[in-house]
Amino acid sequence: MAKGYLVAHIRVHDKDAFEEFKQLSGAAIKAHNGKVLVRNPSPDHREGGAQGLAIVIEFESIDAARAFYESDAYTEARAVRERISETDLILVEGL
Repeated sequence: MAKGYLVAHIRVHDKDAFEEFKQLSGAAIKAHNGKVLVRNPSPDHREGGAQGLAIVIEFESIDAARAFYESDAYTEARAVRERISETDLILVEGL
């Protein structure tokens, strides 16, 4: 079965409050057996408007990625993130 991935670019406006998001989202990622593959605060941005912290998280399947994103735990984390940042986020299925 193909893996599922969350790919995001996060432009943080409040670095102190972002620590709360990291703790909440980290627990949600762990609970859904996600694996952070990329977390880079200053990627080599070449094209497009999706700037900011780059993150890629791997899940066992696209359904597992969706379950993570829609979970109560990540919904709580997402509410924090939405207050203190702007985000471009997609869920994709791997090959």
